[in-house]
Amino acid sequence: MDPKLGRMASSLLASLLLLEGGMFSPSSPPAGLLEKVFQYIDLHQDEFVQTLKEWVAVESDSVQPLPHLRQELFRMMALAAEQLRCLGASVDSVDSGFQQLPDGQTLPIPPIILAELGNDPKKPTVCFYGHLDVQPARREDGWLTDPYTLTEVDGKLYGRGATDNKGPVLAWINAVSTFRALEEDLPVNIKFIIEGMEEAGSVALEELVRKEKDRFFSSVDYIVISDNLWLTQRKPALTYGTRGNSYFRVEVKCRDQDFHSGTFGGILHEPMADLVALLGSLVDSSGHILIPGIYDQVAPLTEEERKLYKAIDLDLEEYRNSSRVERFLFDTKEEILMHLWRYPSLSIHGIEGAFDEPGAKTVIPGQVIGKFSIRLVPHMNTSVVEKQVKQHLEHVFSKRNSSNQMAVSMMLGLQPWIANIKDNQYLAAKRAIKTVFGTEPDMIRDGSTIPIAKIFQDSIQKSVMMLPLGAVDDGEHSQKEKINRWNYIEGSKLFAAFFLEMAKLH
Repeated sequence: MDPKLGRMASSLLASLLLLEGGMFSPSSPPAGLLEKVFQYIDLHQDEFVQTLKEWVAVESDSVQPLPHLRQELFRMMALAAEQLRCLGASVDSVDSGFQQLPDGQTLPIPPIILAELGNDPKKPTVCFYGHLDVQPARREDGWLTDPYTLTEVDGKLYGRGATDNKGPVLAWINAVSTFRALEEDLPVNIKFIIEGMEEAGSVALEELVRKEKDRFFSSVDYIVISDNLWLTQRKPALTYGTRGNSYFRVEVKCRDQDFHSGTFGGILHEPMADLVALLGSLVDSSGHILIPGIYDQVAPLTEEERKLYKAIDLDLEEYRNSSRVERFLFDTKEEILMHLWRYPSLSIHGIEGAFDEPGAKTVIPGQVIGKFSIRLVPHMNTSVVEKQVKQHLEHVFSKRNSSNQMAVSMMLGLQPWIANIKDNQYLAAKRAIKTVFGTEPDMIRDGSTIPIAKIFQDSIQKSVMMLPLGAVDDGEHSQKEKINRWNYIEGSKLFAAFFLEMAKLH
């Protein structure tokens, strides 16, 4: 059978099974316009996957400060701008200037896209935020396929950026393009803000948002972000909070050149030994952060909040298996969710300047840099955390009586975010999820950091919602990043249904 016809038949069969009472059977089949929209998306899903393949093929890595990767970022933003123009949107690619790097290098920042479709004052205006930059990826890092060639295996679409965040951005575009293709009026006014530096700290974004507060954003009623994951593999979720992130570097230096351990071993304060001691002082084996005062600002746990965790549908065994770890630090659902969402965590990421190649090299590094970060929660503040970290490391270092030089700096400081789940768009999203998936969503927070949510909330005081599409096992940032075809296509339907529900509520 032709693969396309096979997928169409499978899609129709799946719809029939859902209507007969499957795991996520809708309470009633979609009717009228919604039915036409769903059918169109099903019939054109291969085209939508092909576009995702073209976007994944662009190596839009914003993390590595390399000129050729910046060129790829500019190409990615141009590709997206052209796609939006084809929908009939007015598009402004805003020049973002240059990025000054610590080594003195200067690189251009890719433009931020501001686009809009429709300005009917009788309709609500929904603004979608997404990003098109990705984390670094190399085949030799452990990928089974080329990370920049979207590869479908058993309904899973593998590729860097598939779920973070090119797939969700395209799902929103797919929803808009479906109304256009059917020559149906869009139920809401649509705006887009799309950037290319999210993985590098959203350089230049906050400044633009503040500048456009009374222009581009003046007519916006709601802001939707789809840049995180469900809590499970099959049940949809709505996200109402994220952790912040304070990212640190701690440098220990003896001299610029390395030493030979046979010539100098035993008579030096070795920078690596100092650094290991510093990093080892940050967190204990149970995950408890050892920095004095770090928990003082954490919001107290209320009984109402505790009940929210009990209501979450999480199979711990499935979650552990999908994560491919032997065991977690905690044994109950509630403890795990609280330590992912409402308590801070500290992670050690790596050491720069150390010998990390195969073989046995008897070198003593003359200078090393450790990198670690703390995920922040309400009501922690980045400036307070920065002060606490520096005081702690300076105290530990002073006790070692080392002749080396030590310096600590905070490279990123991003605040946590929490939303009001009683806002209209949360209600509309719940209804849309019920229509498409036939179930109520899990109401969750996200343990990662999505800076733009807090920026929107603080800068323009608009209702912000996170509406994720990806499954928990999508592996964002990993060597097996993917988005399921089912999530991508049903997610496109979800956004379309959301437009209609928002129009009803408004």
